[in-house]
Amino acid sequence: MERNLSGLLIACLFFIVYLILASIFNRPTFDVDDIFFDTDGLLWRTRLTTNAYQDYYWRSVHPFVLLIIRPLITLIAFSLNGDKLSAAFVLVAFSGALCVFLAWYFIKHMVGNSIYALLIASLLGASAAHLVFGSLIETYIFLAATTMIFLVFLLKDKPLLVLIITGAASFGITITNFASTVIAFIFIKRNLKQWISYGLLVSLLIFPLTLLNNLVYPNSQPYFFIPSSLDAETGNTFSPSIERASAIVRVMFLHSIVAPVPLVFKAEIPFQKVWMSKFDPIQLSKYQTCFGKTLAYFWLGLIVLGATLFLKNLYLKRIDNHFPLAFICILSFNFVLHLLYGKDIFLYSTNWTYAIILFLALAWKDLADKRWFQLVLFIFLGLLLFNNSHLFLTMLTASATHIK
Repeated sequence: MERNLSGLLIACLFFIVYLILASIFNRPTFDVDDIFFDTDGLLWRTRLTTNAYQDYYWRSVHPFVLLIIRPLITLIAFSLNGDKLSAAFVLVAFSGALCVFLAWYFIKHMVGNSIYALLIASLLGASAAHLVFGSLIETYIFLAATTMIFLVFLLKDKPLLVLIITGAASFGITITNFASTVIAFIFIKRNLKQWISYGLLVSLLIFPLTLLNNLVYPNSQPYFFIPSSLDAETGNTFSPSIERASAIVRVMFLHSIVAPVPLVFKAEIPFQKVWMSKFDPIQLSKYQTCFGKTLAYFWLGLIVLGATLFLKNLYLKRIDNHFPLAFICILSFNFVLHLLYGKDIFLYSTNWTYAIILFLALAWKDLADKRWFQLVLFIFLGLLLFNNSHLFLTMLTASATHIK
């Protein structure tokens, strides 16, 4: 407890923030999907907290998510007089806070400076992606937490069995996220025999777990190994283009951290939609105020600084860059994936935000002990929290006319 106290305290602080937001934006009043950033709010609130656990979109990309998440919610509900909805609020907020703690732990171990680790963890917690998805009932914060747990297990050189179980859990929540664990495993372990063992053993594990999921929760979703089950995802696919690629880069490296003014529009549902981006045709959120534009450029400058220091370390110092290279490949994978898939790219932002921030944190390592740089990060963090709070103000304002 003493060794991890500062990390636990900052995680508790963000847990409180996420829990407050979760209690606002996951109420049964929001009784349709796609209100906030194309999230399936009603679907996951229903599947995780009630007996109506069937996926009414009939998708197979979450093979045994119910087997992982529902028991945790039930366990938390024991201390909440059986209130599973509130238990879901707690679990989502806890998962967001866990990401903050894991970021602190990772950087503390890699860099050794506790203040710097606190600043980096706070940067992740205050990012637009984690403020939103650490609060909304969906699967994405669970994916981020699982992947970051996997990274810490790699860092601590945990046994292969532990990594296999974590990788299988990642696959069970969402199939595509398994690629992030594979990429990290390849770059950190660099052992062909272990690569093969990891891939084969996870593959052997996911089939019985998928069958068990549908045994415990009958007819909850189709099996992922039946090709026709993927047809439900065709409505989210797009043709790659230069415009889409540009939009994805903007969402990944800017909007996921520094929230712009989101799109607010009326659609076929009885709520105003609050999204970051739309495609076909492309519509993208913008920084409409001088403050937002300045902060975005500030962040862009920090990215350029990190990229420069990374290249310097890579080509001049020849230091160990296994984790940074893994993060680059994780970012590349997500970029290629979403060239083809996704309506609002921000929906998937927790799949890469941790990679961006941890990559930069390692790239800035030479500046970690500099008081002036710590002050720069602290000032940016304060401005980021102020800027990103306006995102929730927009969400509240858009919803206020529909809530009694």
